[in-house]
This record gives sequence, structure tokens and C-alpha cells, in this order.
Amino acid sequence: MGILSDDVVIIRQAEREGDPSVITINCPDKTGLGCDLCRILLFFGLNIVRGDVTTDGKWCYLVFWVIGKPNTRWNLLKMRLVEASPSFAWAFGISRTYLPDSDSLPPKLLDLFLLKLACTDRTGLLFDVTEVLYKLEINIEKVKISTTPDGKVMDLFFVTDTRELLGTGKRREEVYEYLRDAIGDSMMSYDIELVGPEITARSQASSLVTETLFSSDVSGEHPSGLHTSSSVSIAVDNSLSPAHTLIQITCQDHKGLLYDIMRTFKDFNIQISYGRFTIKRGRNCEIDLFIVQSDGRKILDSSKQNALISRLRAELQQPLRVVMMNRGPDTELLVTNPVELSGKGRPQVFHDIALALKKINTCIFSAEIGRHVTGDREWEVYKVLINEEDSLPVSRSKIEEQVWNTLMGWE
Repeated sequence: MGILSDDVVIIRQAEREGDPSVITINCPDKTGLGCDLCRILLFFGLNIVRGDVTTDGKWCYLVFWVIGKPNTRWNLLKMRLVEASPSFAWAFGISRTYLPDSDSLPPKLLDLFLLKLACTDRTGLLFDVTEVLYKLEINIEKVKISTTPDGKVMDLFFVTDTRELLGTGKRREEVYEYLRDAIGDSMMSYDIELVGPEITARSQASSLVTETLFSSDVSGEHPSGLHTSSSVSIAVDNSLSPAHTLIQITCQDHKGLLYDIMRTFKDFNIQISYGRFTIKRGRNCEIDLFIVQSDGRKILDSSKQNALISRLRAELQQPLRVVMMNRGPDTELLVTNPVELSGKGRPQVFHDIALALKKINTCIFSAEIGRHVTGDREWEVYKVLINEEDSLPVSRSKIEEQVWNTLMGWE
């Protein structure tokens, strides 16, 4: 017998707007569970203002205080959180994906589809399309967008469906209806077809892009001109607990902060036994985490400590990289973020880029999503060519700042 799904995840919605809702998760533990749960919360656009995590290595109890939105889909959120918990698999026997030894198994690959969309161009069009796909839980894996001289747009979205229904006529009709409502009469054609996974194979970025965005991975310093988050302090203490290493972090809050921390621990195969996260005045955060290695021991090796601290500092100072570059007579916006070792990218990045450009009335001429490997890390790279036909409505630095602030949740 498993655990009833209603007992695994309990959501108590806020009674007043602006107050936090409380999400409680009580289930068997597994390495990387915190990362998987925080990734779901990030996908749903929730801002975590406080968190408590407790586990004995076999069972965990997590509480998140989150600020939702008027359109937050709480029932769907609960369903996704339940599906991510190991107890869901044990209770219903749907998959071994969620069992504690699942890290040794290859992740399940979702079918890849090509969504082809032709429309008349207008400001905000790309955001409207990505907003629809987000609401329908359709994930953009790769994109190719181009604009013709006569103002027509051909969008090629390579997507996967979280609900695994895009192969059915009913689901495709649902997508069409949502897109038509969002785009209106400017939609000229629409089609979805199943394609092979080789379509999304990684492509190498140009040497100029590599030098601009990834030079910090060689030098250890951030490239000049790229935005960073300030005031990151990380301390390691092995004296307070006989069984755990204490990591104390103070930093500036940003969208996906806990996800970035949990993702780093998951990539390093670190287990959190107890953790507490709080936001103080302004955007100042304090995080205390009692951790152990995969063998259950403290981290006493100074080289392992330094490697973990260095990675954490990099992820908190610069969880994404945003820069404007000249591409001949045009301007190209470049955004990149690290990919989990499991192959999962950061949720909603393309959506937020499109939102930021819509806010400042900036048109997109073309866009691409690809992946790039540097050293032992893989990155998602978003390349957006800005339409400068009638000159930019705002300065290049303003575009860069707007995109950075939107991605960081500082709007």
C-alpha cells in the first residue's frame, strides 16, 4: 500500500492577496528531490519566501511558503508535485523514475514534436505564443524563428508535452484553439508533427559567443559587462554538528534562487539533512543547510569544499548570463544558463525573454535555442536577433537590463 496522494502534498492557499500560501510535502526521500520540487515551483512562477527541509535520508518533510499569482493553477501544481515524489511511484507503480535508485537509470524521454506556426508579425507575438504553450504545459526544447521582409513570421517550435497527449487529435485541437484565441486573425497556418530526438542535438556556439559568455569558466572571473547579483557570502562550518557540514549563505534573492542551490547540490551528489531559507528585509536571504556527502559523511576535504563553494558562488552571482552583441549591422541578445546533469534546462527562460522585450516594445526578428558544452558543463544558449528596421525603441543597455531584471524576478 502506498500513501494517498492527498497526504503527500497539502496546499493551504493564502486568504489575502500578497500573503504566502503554504505547501507541505511529506514523502520518501531521494537525492535531488529538493531540486526537482523547486524546479516545479519555478515553472509555475511561484516566489519562495521561506522554506524548511528535514530528512533522515529515508523520509523527508518539506514546507514552502510561496507567493502565488491570481492565475496560479493550484490543483495542477499539486498534481505535478505529487508525481515528482517517490511515494507516487510506490503507491501507483507507474514508473521507476521516482525511486531512490533512479539516478542510475536513464531519464524517460518524451516524444518530440515540431509545431509550425505562420503569422503576421507584431510586437509581443512571441510572448503570446510562449504564454499559451506555458499554460498548456508544453515545453520548448528548441526554436527557430524568422521574419520575412514583408512582415510574415515562421515559427518552428520543437516541443515536448508534459501531459504526453500531443500525439492525439484532441490535444492538437486544444493547442490550436488556444493559439487562435491568443493570436487572432494574424495566424495564417498551424501544424504539429512528430519528429526524432536527433533534431535537438547540441550545436556549438561561435568562438565570439564562447569568449563572451563562457570565459569565466576558464578564468574563474565573470566576463566584463555581464550582470551579476551582489553580496554573496558562503561559509562552511564543520564544528557545529558532529555528523553534518553546515553551509551558511547570505545573498540577494532572485527568481529560482532555491532551485539554483538545490540544482548545485544535486549535481555534486550532496544530500541535505536539514535546511532553512528565509527572506529578510528587501531581497536579502539567509540560508542554513546541514549537508552530507552521498556516503553519509561530512565534507572534510578542503578541495571538495572549495569546489562546492566556488560553484555555489558562481550560480548565485550569475544564475544566467545576459549580453548584447553586434552581429554585423544588427543587434543580437544572448542569454545562457547551465543545464542540470540530468539534461533538464531552466524553466521559463524563453518565456521571460519574450515578456521582457514585449514590455519595452522591442520586436524580435529571429530567435534560436541551442546547447553548448564547455569543459564538463552544458549550457542552454538563447540567441535573439533584435529588429532594428526603424531603430531600437530603447537603448541596447536598457534592453539588456530589462531582460536581466525580468529573468531575475526583480520587476
